[in-house]
Amino acid sequence: MNLIIKLLCGILIGILMGMFAPDMIVRVMITAKFLVSQLIKFTIPLLILFYVTSGIANLPKNSGKLLGQTVGLAYLSTLGAGIFAFMVAESLFPALLSGAGQLPEAKTILTPFLELKIPPIMNIMTALAVAFIFGVGISSTSSEHLKKISDHGCDIIELFLNKVIIPALPFYIAGIFADMTVKGTVFATLHTFSLVLLAVIAMHWFWLAFQFVIAGIIQQQSPVNILRTMMPAYLTAIGTMSSAATIPVTLQQTKRNGVSNTIANFVVPLCANIHMSGSVISIASVAVAVIIMTGAGPVPSLLEALPFIVMLGITMVAAPGAPGGAVMASVGLLGSMLGFTEEMIALQIVLHLAQDSFGTACNVAGDGVIALLIDKLSDTQEDLMPVEEVI
Repeated sequence: MNLIIKLLCGILIGILMGMFAPDMIVRVMITAKFLVSQLIKFTIPLLILFYVTSGIANLPKNSGKLLGQTVGLAYLSTLGAGIFAFMVAESLFPALLSGAGQLPEAKTILTPFLELKIPPIMNIMTALAVAFIFGVGISSTSSEHLKKISDHGCDIIELFLNKVIIPALPFYIAGIFADMTVKGTVFATLHTFSLVLLAVIAMHWFWLAFQFVIAGIIQQQSPVNILRTMMPAYLTAIGTMSSAATIPVTLQQTKRNGVSNTIANFVVPLCANIHMSGSVISIASVAVAVIIMTGAGPVPSLLEALPFIVMLGITMVAAPGAPGGAVMASVGLLGSMLGFTEEMIALQIVLHLAQDSFGTACNVAGDGVIALLIDKLSDTQEDLMPVEEVI
């Protein structure tokens, strides 16, 4: 609850500062936001490298099966979310946007006083690839030396997260919301297209409800209690707009839902990069809105749009876990498969970023569900193993 209060205070302070504080004060907040974001971007590949490596290395011999199950569930959730969102948008948005106008232009952008860049030692996909190779290799060769290195790396990264990154998150969030308020883009967009954005957020919540009900039935727990435990991660993601930056909180709350350390350490960092159900809901539904608003032609049917949704789910694996990463990764598909012009793509980006935080929050909360399901599958498989194999 202390973390939730701090995050909400950061959001409120950021909005108030953006509205009333002098530009110099806002630039100080934006500078702090920039520096914290650089630390986060530097740390996340290391977190993924050590956590995923350690997670795979500490798994039993069925780690390959566990990896396949995690990727499969994450993709099914992402694909199902995209199909659901497109069907709802295709039915709802034509009437909702019949008299919509164009978006207002953004205000002047303030820059930080100091841009001290801290390049990560590797990108996220490289970290994932290295983690898979070494994790599976350590598990196969039973290399205790390398296993200790990965475990100690986890301990060091966890210490840094708990002592530096998580305490800095409220300041980071305050800077983000101050920057958004000064730009005016988000609030103007919400004012002009509030019904569309509310519809998209409602889709997020419907999909989350569906996921948590399924998890509650399988775990034989109250879906409300499971969702309540994941709320700190959800609220953190609203502020950071980054699944990767929210990993520490997601990991903490997933474990509090009863997921074992081994499964949580493996599934959560992995799903932060491959499970994008909320982002796909946003992209698919906003794409329909852009087509209608620009008069680019009739909205494609679900059958016509299905190849786009299928490829979108795959493309999301390459999306960086940073604000706006998902929509940037989808730009190529929007142009090549839906025929979006530069103007349409720009409109897509603006509308997507207006609610990107809620899409990211949907992704993050869903990661906890994936971890619960994988944990349950692992328990079931252990129960079904022959006694000799267990011994």
